[in-house]
Amino acid sequence: MKSARIKLTDKGPDFSRFVLGFWRLTTWGMTTSDLIRFIEESLELGITTFDHADIYGSYTCEETFGAALEKAPHLRDSMQLVTKCGIKLISDNRPNHTIKHYDTSAAHIIASAENSLKVLNTDRIDLLLIHRHDPLMDPDDVAEAFSKLRSAGKVLHFGVSNFTPSQLDLLISRVDVPIITNQVEFSVMHVEPMFDGTIDMCQKNCISPMAWSSLGGGSLFSGDDERAVRLKNALSVVGASLGDKPIDQVALAWLLNHPAGIVPVLGTGKLERVRSAVESEALELSREQWFAILAASRGIDVP
Repeated sequence: MKSARIKLTDKGPDFSRFVLGFWRLTTWGMTTSDLIRFIEESLELGITTFDHADIYGSYTCEETFGAALEKAPHLRDSMQLVTKCGIKLISDNRPNHTIKHYDTSAAHIIASAENSLKVLNTDRIDLLLIHRHDPLMDPDDVAEAFSKLRSAGKVLHFGVSNFTPSQLDLLISRVDVPIITNQVEFSVMHVEPMFDGTIDMCQKNCISPMAWSSLGGGSLFSGDDERAVRLKNALSVVGASLGDKPIDQVALAWLLNHPAGIVPVLGTGKLERVRSAVESEALELSREQWFAILAASRGIDVP
C-alpha cells in the first residue's frame, strides 16, 4: 500500500498524507547510508514530506539529514522539506545563547532559514514554520521576512506551529503570503485542539493542521494509568471490529477520519512503523467508533 496525498489548502501544496518527523534523528544510530536507505524506503511508501527544525538534536539533525542529501542529491526532487525556526536553545552548538528564548525578528527568521538551506544541502525549503508563538512577535516583521524569503525563492510556503487561534488569526491578518498549516500536538491522548478553537480556526481558514506527537509520544503504548488503559481498551475493541487492526493504526485512523484533513507527523525511524501508519489510511471508522474513542480519551460521554 502507498500513502495518499493531501492539499494543505484548497490551492495546494500537495504533501504526503503523513509527514515523517526527524527530531530524534541523531538518536536513531543510523549511518549516512542507513539514512539514505530509510529515506528511499519511505518514499517508496508514498511518504514524501519530511519535518525538521533548526533546534532538533541540539542543532544537529538538519545537518545529519543534509549529509544524506549531499551523498544522494537525486532524492531532493522527490520530497518536500519542512523546517522550523524561532526558538533559541542553550547549546554547545550555539555558545552565544545565554537563555532559552524566542526570536521571530525578520533578521533571525531569514538567517535561520538560510542556515537550514545550507546544512540541509538544498536550494529551497518547501515549508517554513514559526516554531512557537513569540510574546514579542511583530507580525509585520514576520511578514517582511516571509516576503523576502519567498521572493528570493528560498522558501516556497509558510506556516506556524503551536499557535493558538488568536495568535494564528493575528498573523494571517498581517502577512501577504498564505499561512498553510498550524502544526500542533494532537492525538487520541491529547484531544484539546478540538475544544479550544485550534482545529476550528484551521477549518475556518481552509488549512490542514499537522499533528505532532500523533501517537501520544509513546504514552499510548507504555502508559498504565487509568486513562491510558481505558483508551487502549477502546482502541482494541474498534481494531478488533475492523479486522484485528493494531491500536496504533486505529489511533491514527481516528485522526485521519476527522474532516479537518489532519496530517499526522510520525516520529519514528523504524520502517515497519511507517508501513503500519500508511495502512491506517484504509480504515474507515463509524461515528459510533470515533465517539467511543473520544469518550475513552476524555473519560466522559459527550453532553
